[in-house]
Amino acid sequence: MTRLAAVLASVLLTVLTVAYGVPAAPVQRAASASAATTAPPTVTGTARVGEVLRAVPADGDPASYAWRWLRDGVAVAGATASTYRLTADDLGARLSAEATGPSADGSTRVATSEPTDPVQRGQLRVTRAPSVAGEPQWGSTLTARRGAWSPWPDTLRLQWLRDGRPVPGATGRRHVVRPQDVGHRLALRVTARKAGYDARAATSRPVAVRHAVPVRRTVTYRVETRGRVTADVATFARLAQQTFDDPRGWRAGGTAFRRVRRGGDFSLVLATPEQLPRFSSVCSVEWSCRVGRYVVVNQTRWQRASPAWNRAGGSLRDYRHMVVNHETGHWLGRGHRGCPGPGRPAPVMMQQSKGLDGCRFNPWPTAAER
Repeated sequence: MTRLAAVLASVLLTVLTVAYGVPAAPVQRAASASAATTAPPTVTGTARVGEVLRAVPADGDPASYAWRWLRDGVAVAGATASTYRLTADDLGARLSAEATGPSADGSTRVATSEPTDPVQRGQLRVTRAPSVAGEPQWGSTLTARRGAWSPWPDTLRLQWLRDGRPVPGATGRRHVVRPQDVGHRLALRVTARKAGYDARAATSRPVAVRHAVPVRRTVTYRVETRGRVTADVATFARLAQQTFDDPRGWRAGGTAFRRVRRGGDFSLVLATPEQLPRFSSVCSVEWSCRVGRYVVVNQTRWQRASPAWNRAGGSLRDYRHMVVNHETGHWLGRGHRGCPGPGRPAPVMMQQSKGLDGCRFNPWPTAAER
């Protein structure tokens, strides 16, 4: 069609419209792009306490919707953003997101997502491991460093470990090194708890606990018996070595003791009472004795302690520490000592079985004796 013909057709259409009421063809308009979808939103994220859920609309920007989070179908107070962090209150519940926005026909439409799986317990994270501060040696105090956690727990329970096993009663921030700790490895276990989360434990790196004084001298000894000994010799040998190794004993002065099968610098003898005078006329059937290379422990005293010690309520184990330390002290060259003052610990080289002169029973060498 030529341009002239097109113009004439337009004029004719106008004339017909005016003269006979023939409607003109409507003008085509573009459909509005602002209408939101009516499909329900979806929820992404892990249904676990502490995690964040995110509501994603089927169409459009999340900010163009009004949001509400539902816990088992009931609105959660204050939860009106498109994201929601799960709390302990949500444990075991199912969460869903409700979106309110315009529909395609211009009306307001409310759509709700499918509910999540039941919310599980959260997982505490260790962001810095626990540790132990201080010198790991006899006479020192160690301090617990509890580490860092996310989120921070409601409670933290401390337990000190010796060679991986709990130390009875050691649950405080500070741990005074005990005699039993020396020669072993200490660590700190921290157990964290928070409402809605699984409990979690973390353990520090272990530290080796040493004596305060390094070894300056090592002496060797062998274990012997005299007479018809009825006490358990293996137990005698084991307990004597514990006394020698204890940081409160002669080891505190730098002297270490090592048991050997033959030879040795001295002999540790467990003897029946009638055997004592056979070592020397100065030895009595009543007490223990040291003669030359022989450190002799009277079996009766080993099994029953002394009358004075028992009257004072002393333990048999402490008496055994005392008698081994006292007689070995003679072999080391220490002589008898007196009481330094009323109420003070008796020197281990004092004849505590015979009298105390106002001192207190004490199974260990004093600082002045080492």
